[in-house]
Amino acid sequence: MEIRQLQYFVKAAETMNFTEAAASVFITQSTLSQQIKQLEEELGMLLFDRIGKHVRITEAGHVFFEHAQKILRDVQKSKQAIAELKNAATGELNIGVSYAFTSLLLPALAPFSTKYPGIKILITYGNPEELERKLRLAELDMILAFHNESDDEDLEMQLLFSSGIVMAVGKHSPLAKLKEITLKELGMQDLIMPGKGFTSRALINELFYRNKIDPKIRIEMNDVHSILSMVQNGHWATILNEKALFGWEGICAVPIEGKQIRRRSYILWQKGVYRKKAAVLFTQQLMDIMSNMDDDQL
Repeated sequence: MEIRQLQYFVKAAETMNFTEAAASVFITQSTLSQQIKQLEEELGMLLFDRIGKHVRITEAGHVFFEHAQKILRDVQKSKQAIAELKNAATGELNIGVSYAFTSLLLPALAPFSTKYPGIKILITYGNPEELERKLRLAELDMILAFHNESDDEDLEMQLLFSSGIVMAVGKHSPLAKLKEITLKELGMQDLIMPGKGFTSRALINELFYRNKIDPKIRIEMNDVHSILSMVQNGHWATILNEKALFGWEGICAVPIEGKQIRRRSYILWQKGVYRKKAAVLFTQQLMDIMSNMDDDQL
């Protein structure tokens, strides 16, 4: 079994068309067909059903497809690991980010890219569950997310910060003068809230429910930057983790009375997997940003 055979098979499985697959890997269709046939003979099972000019992947093909993809990803990571021994400041870095981390991530991206122009950064936004699934499949190198401490044997966690959940309003709002706000008062405000996928939203929903409060949620959206823009420039209030307000000078954080709700966020890694030097360098940059942020808040 050869790597190129796996590449041919994966491409054929993705396109379900031998002609198209062959063209994409720059070989003839007959060569691709022959290589896949040799692979099937070695495995002792058909990977494709040939029906006239059409092909359809078999059950065995589906099983083998997942393993072949992982092998090819591992080979690519191995090549990059060797390349990094020559030059640590090249390659790709795939980072998964929870929606609520936009304000924290942006200050780190520009200086890092300027310092290491040879590293291409690919950012994927999603909810924590989706991102963790991609991390386990090695589609991401690291993720930034809120996470419940548990017995995740396949993940390593590096604490990023601990942050309180607060009401956020524009600094010109009358509410900005409050030292704190009760949950009942908060439920009476016109709220623009993050939607599904935000752990802060799930916590607040539970808190309102337990206290039998029906909040006035007027707008929901899954983009923190848009939420904070509307809060800064309008009469709206929102509820987010305090660190999400970093860099928004026109927004004030108001604690929720008697509700010390805190969340711990982490950099998550797949345990036992080679950690790219680009990821290590970016982590250092991010932790420096977090340290400066804490100093500014003292």
